[in-house]
Parts: sequence; C-alpha cells; structure tokens
Amino acid sequence: MQVTVTEGRVLENRPDLVLRAAHLADAEAIAALWHRGWLDGHAGHVPEALHQHRRLADFRRRVPPRLTATTVATLGERVVGFVTVREDEVEQMYVAGPARGTGVADALLKAGERIVAERFDTAWLAVAVGNNRARRFYARCGWRDAAAIDYPAEAGTDDTGRRPAAPGGAVVVVPCRRYEKRVR
Repeated sequence: MQVTVTEGRVLENRPDLVLRAAHLADAEAIAALWHRGWLDGHAGHVPEALHQHRRLADFRRRVPPRLTATTVATLGERVVGFVTVREDEVEQMYVAGPARGTGVADALLKAGERIVAERFDTAWLAVAVGNNRARRFYARCGWRDAAAIDYPAEAGTDDTGRRPAAPGGAVVVVPCRRYEKRVR
C-alpha cells in the first residue's frame, strides 16, 4: 500500500481514503474520536485515577497543541482516524470503530513510521498492558514488544482548574509495553 502524507494525497488502492495534515477545523472530530477510542482501548487496563482526566473536555484541551504533529485519515470529508508523532514516538493513534479493519490503521501507522524515519532509525510507542487488540495489530505490522515500561500519562486540569495541569508534572503512571520498529 502506498501511503504518502502529502496534503490531500489519495492512496492508490483506497481512492476514498485521504491522509493529510490535521487542521484546526479537525480539532473537535479528533477529540471526539480520541475520547471514544481511548475509552474503548483503555477501560480496565489503566489505573482508575486516569479516567477522571480522560473526559471529552480533557481531549478537547489536549488536541490543539498536537495538531502540527498530527496526520488525519478521512473517508469523504469525515475524519476516521489520526496519528500523532512526537520525536521518535508514535504518541497517539486511533481509528473510529466503523473504520477498523479497512486499512485505515495500517495507512496511519505507516505514515507515522515515515515521519519518525525522517529523523530517527527506530520508532517506539506505548501500549497499555491489557490492550491486546492493539498489541496484536502492532505485532502484525512488524513492531516488536521490547520491554515493560511505566508510561507517564498526562493528567490535565478540570473545568474549574482544580486538578494540576500537565506538563507541570501531573501524571498518572500506566503500566505499558514498549513496542519498537526499525524504520530506516
């Protein structure tokens, strides 16, 4: 599958699927997709304390600072997935439930790998220990389970500002597996 993250690029064997840089207008769709996907992939697999920091409002605050590092997948005009890369980490990747199994996740992951390969030899990502669906997907895509890690998940502020803001140091440690892939 050819995957190129050029603005508006259509994939050769999926003419309905477009990967492009995220825009500010995508922020709400990304936040909603991230919220649903996070709940789906993390319920029962992360410390309960993290759930209070993963409401839709929390994702709405977390999206804008990441937009320049985010690639979205669209089917028609609808955002159906996204990948966010920070340095050598594929930091976030989510695909809407109805778009799973359609090639969207593969295309987004390859896009993330290519972005990392521009500057690094190896990409990495963290997967919550119990998220077996994600772990199987990454293994199928050539990623290897490299180690157990304690991932410092951001804990943001609530609407009243009573919870501490990240990146001021507020985190919830999540037991994860570190997956790696040589990308160049």
